[in-house]
Amino acid sequence: MNGGSFSVAAVLLVHAVLLLLNAHAGLCGCYKRIFSFGDAMIDTGNFVHLAAGKAASSKYKEPPYGMTFFGHPTGRICDGRVLLDFYAEALQLPLIPPFLPEKNSGQFPHGANFAVYGGSARGNGFNHIVTLPWHLGVQTDWFQDMLRRIAPPGDRGAKVRQILAESLIIMGEIGATDYSSWFDAGGAREDAVDFIQDVIIDIGHFIEEMILNQGAKAFLVPNMLPMGCRPSYLSRFGSHNHREYDEHGCLRWFNAFSRNHNQALGRYIEVLRRSYPNVKFIYADYYGAAMEFIKNPGRFGIGDPLVACCGGGGPYHTDAECNSTAKIWGDPAHFASWDGVQLTEKAYNIIAQGVLNRQFANPPFPLRC
Repeated sequence: MNGGSFSVAAVLLVHAVLLLLNAHAGLCGCYKRIFSFGDAMIDTGNFVHLAAGKAASSKYKEPPYGMTFFGHPTGRICDGRVLLDFYAEALQLPLIPPFLPEKNSGQFPHGANFAVYGGSARGNGFNHIVTLPWHLGVQTDWFQDMLRRIAPPGDRGAKVRQILAESLIIMGEIGATDYSSWFDAGGAREDAVDFIQDVIIDIGHFIEEMILNQGAKAFLVPNMLPMGCRPSYLSRFGSHNHREYDEHGCLRWFNAFSRNHNQALGRYIEVLRRSYPNVKFIYADYYGAAMEFIKNPGRFGIGDPLVACCGGGGPYHTDAECNSTAKIWGDPAHFASWDGVQLTEKAYNIIAQGVLNRQFANPPFPLRC
């Protein structure tokens, strides 16, 4: 009798524990898939596929790209892994494939990456002359095409909502291309400040569309890196006036501009949180995480964080583009910038770990269930 009672009690106890564990899993948000949108920072092969489709050669398909981790070019604008790869690893998912190479056949059981080099929030530059072809509207159209194909017609709405309820949506980083198109065209700096709200509204529009139309439940929304610490900007917009630089050697105005964008994005996320209390919005502070290796590079084994690893000469190694004939200035693990614009795998890893370890994520990134 006692043994039988103990067995029944044990079964009930185990059952109760399992219920608690499952409840916790639902709350902390373990994701079965990642769907990501953005620019070159997380492009894992979409741009290279587009270039191949136009029968054009691409330096991104040649060494030294991919030299650090993969040992060969993979379509990443980097020496190795990018931010998306580290998030997938943290969630114990396989590397998330780029969408375009598999757009007609892939089932994408663990998600898909729609980010592409040159990705922007808006379709046109702020001068209405520059066209930005791989904007969020195009990327989300690809996303809709995928959903129509992988969700059965009979119960497509329910299936799509199930897929999205189990997924993490990564929205960027996005916006840097919009601003760069203005600065590169010689647009006045003071006018660019007026465009920030337009970029934020566009990002928010696509977030809300995925919530209302597809039932998305979790978003990682990163802010923008410190533009004033980018070697390409330091080279192009350098000044003889030392007051234009901060104590780390970065351009004050461009970093202040980045912070303005980030503050506006943070305020918008608070509005979204109030509007959609059942949706999780993780605000990822890429700016703060990147400033860690700008302020104290030696802590991470980085030499000068303001010079490119792959490129040419000049004070920031940006006098030539990064390609198969470019100079590699050392082990990429000792650099933060890969080509003067994009970062190294080392820098992306530092930023990702800052988000994953909760220091630069609000609320904390759910690592475990």
